[in-house]
Order: sequence, then C-alpha cells, then structure tokens
Amino acid sequence: MGDGGAGGPAAPGDGPRSGGAALSLSAQAREAVLQRIVDRRYAQGARLVEREVAEELSMSRVPVREALRALVAEGLLELLPHSGVRVRRLERADVEHLYEVWEPLAVQASRLAARAVAAGQVEGLARLDASLRRAESAAEEDEGTREVAAHTEFHEGVVVMAGNPLLARTMEQLSWQLRLLFGLRAEPAHMRAQHTEMHRHIAAGDAEAAAASTLLHVRDSRAVALRTLFGEV
Repeated sequence: MGDGGAGGPAAPGDGPRSGGAALSLSAQAREAVLQRIVDRRYAQGARLVEREVAEELSMSRVPVREALRALVAEGLLELLPHSGVRVRRLERADVEHLYEVWEPLAVQASRLAARAVAAGQVEGLARLDASLRRAESAAEEDEGTREVAAHTEFHEGVVVMAGNPLLARTMEQLSWQLRLLFGLRAEPAHMRAQHTEMHRHIAAGDAEAAAASTLLHVRDSRAVALRTLFGEV
C-alpha cells in the first residue's frame, strides 16, 4: 500500500485529504477487494455495490469507487448497466489466454534464476525453500488458501531471482489473475512435487533443466485448471 499524504496516513474511514492520500486509500481498497476475490469471499458473478464495499472496508466511497474502476480496467470486475459492477466469471478463453502468456514468462524466469545461481547469486534460494515448506504444511493441514498463497510466493520468488526488471513488471500485471486462477483450480500433490523439482534445478544452476521442469509444470497446471473449471482439457 502507498504512504499517506502530508500530515500522516489517513485512517481507512477518512475521506481523501490530498492527491497522495487519495491514491493511498484507493490502493488499499483495491488490495482489499482483490484479496476478497482471490479467496472467494466475493464469488465469480457476485454483484458489488460501492456503498456496501465501502462500509465493509470502513472507507469512504471515493477511494472504493476508484478501486472498483481500476479493477474493471484490469478485467477482474465488469460493469453492469445502471447497477454497479460484478466479479467477472472466468471463461475458458480467459484461462487459455492467461496460460499462453504465463508459460513463456515462467519458463524464462526459471532459466534466468538458474543462471543467476550459476553465477553465484544464491540469496533467493532460501525464499523458494521457505515457500515450499509453507505449501507442504498448508497441504497437510488442508488449508487451501494458505497453500495457494505459498505456491504463488514460490513463482514470485523465481521471478525475483531472475533479476530482470522488465520480466518482473510484466509478471506483476498477471499476478492477481494467476492468484485467482490458482485459488479456483485443484492443487494435486504432484504439482507440489513439480515445484520441488524446479527448485532443485534452479539451485543446481542448471538453466535448461529448470526451464524444462517449469514448462512441464505450467502445462500440467493448465490441464488441471481446464479440467477443474470446465470439465475438459
């Protein structure tokens, strides 16, 4: 979230006091609505009323309105004629398009991360290992939301290790769509094992093996998503 404007950060229920404060509150509102979409408190197709969302978030309606507009522009919400917005339902084409873009980026991120390790840049490996352990713990305790968060952190950690700012910015644009998709599809145990395999190749500095294991993982993820959401591959 951004910082508050001059005079200290505004409380969530305050109206905007300056351009900076308004931006901060709208960013907070956007993050809060996104999180509710991802963890399915706001289900696909659910209608969101600006006044009700503002009350739930203990905010004024202005930053909430800005946040909802931003999420419409990002494709996670869609406008309803004369009646606010609703959470967009993922269609098969949406999932296909997302994987078409994510696949080459994820593969290249793993390749670059392994090359970084081969060059002696190993500081990101501990983060990947911690994400894997959190995912395993969440799976054992049947906490799906926490497992999704850990798997998302793993992929984000690989992107950080890649050390390519343009790749990182591009992936950031996909991050919430991926989190939403990960939360909706099943998470078979073999996909956790694939993360472990990716980590092994990255840690070994084997760029092409890391890329190949990531390609397999992303294509498996696509098949699982299509099967879970639409009953087909």
